[in-house]
Amino acid sequence: MGTKTDARKLDGATQAHLRKLVVKAVRGGVRQVEAATIYGVSLRAVSKWMKLARDGGLKALKPGKRGRRPGGGRLNATQATRIRALVVGKMPDQLKLPFYLWTREAVAHLIEREYGITVSPTTVGRYLKAWGMSAQKPVCRAYERNDAAIARWLEEDYPAIVNDAKREKATIYWGDEMGLRSDHVSGTCFAPMGQTPVVRATGQRFGCNMISAITNRGNLAFMVFEGKFQNPVFIEFMRRLLKQAKGKLYLIVDGHPVHRSAAAKKFAADNTERLRLIRLPGYCPELNPDELLNQDVKTNALGKSRPTNKAEMVAGLRSHLHRRQKQPHVIRNLFQEKHVRYAA
Repeated sequence: MGTKTDARKLDGATQAHLRKLVVKAVRGGVRQVEAATIYGVSLRAVSKWMKLARDGGLKALKPGKRGRRPGGGRLNATQATRIRALVVGKMPDQLKLPFYLWTREAVAHLIEREYGITVSPTTVGRYLKAWGMSAQKPVCRAYERNDAAIARWLEEDYPAIVNDAKREKATIYWGDEMGLRSDHVSGTCFAPMGQTPVVRATGQRFGCNMISAITNRGNLAFMVFEGKFQNPVFIEFMRRLLKQAKGKLYLIVDGHPVHRSAAAKKFAADNTERLRLIRLPGYCPELNPDELLNQDVKTNALGKSRPTNKAEMVAGLRSHLHRRQKQPHVIRNLFQEKHVRYAA
């Protein structure tokens, strides 16, 4: 072999095979200088391999793990543990850092501020990987959230509601409402690389609204309406729900002003034998399973269709919801999402 081989660029198995060939050649009587020339490696490498073979036999030449030790670097174990705890426990702005999200640069800034150690983004990336962390799209949560109230809902309030419902043989419904617009697009579309696909739709935007309620048994009630969501709409929906459902029902909704209105409370009080209106803690939509039905509607009923007028849009929405009423297993599956599994 006329030129030297950079063994670092070879895969592990090839490296091990080359080492064994060199060691066997030297053991067979070839001088180390000659072996280095024949196999195109450095004399230093040959000397190192011979020492490994003398100390541990040919097994010592087998492939090993390559690259830096995960998490190895300038931080000691105590420092690394503390930095990880800070990253997991708080966001950068809570630590008075000039960053909104945890990026490699933000973590490097934190390390330098806390310990006076300067590390590169690449080194930070190795630390983050070793700490079991990956880059993910964050979920927004409102500053106004009351975490204590949410914890109490999960640990005390909702279990008590379940016990009351069992005692009264009531069905628990989860309700919500949303608006839909004709220009909503979801999903992806195949197209040649570098050529963004174009979706054509009417430039005359229009929309409608829906209110729905679901149970973990797969029941679904809905109403499609136009205009703003106001007291008469909510009361009409509750009236229809009472006609559709059997026995007593608990309706759990969020803190929308209409849900808290005097008119809604009066309707619930007038129908207390069959209806109990319950509100979730504020600013925690992820705890309401009906939000997942909203996502399903936006994705599968509206996002993949192109209605040309409001009548088409309303017809398509109703058709999708009627289909879901005949698919209780789909509604039940919504309750398997991790944030609402407590209600399954």
